[in-house]
Amino acid sequence: MPDEKQQKRVHLIVAGRVQGVGFRYYVYDEAVRIGVTGWVRNLHDGNVELEAEGTELQLRELIRSVSRGPAFARVTEVREEWMAPLGIYREFRITH
Repeated sequence: MPDEKQQKRVHLIVAGRVQGVGFRYYVYDEAVRIGVTGWVRNLHDGNVELEAEGTELQLRELIRSVSRGPAFARVTEVREEWMAPLGIYREFRITH
């Protein structure tokens, strides 16, 4: 069983119809609801990139939410990379 208090970091690239459908705002709302910190942004190639820190349980919940996306999105792939936390994020935000 994962350590419920140990902080981790995950970097995600989300592919599909994820721009122009409120995806970043959906990710922001989910991240705040779950209680993780980090950021989300659109990429020039049409994908969305995000990085989040929290417990493994929180991050896995965020990945499940991101994999579903908001109503008008269609997620076709979520690439994830797990890393050691940086501990520099104080909130979750939308960046450019």
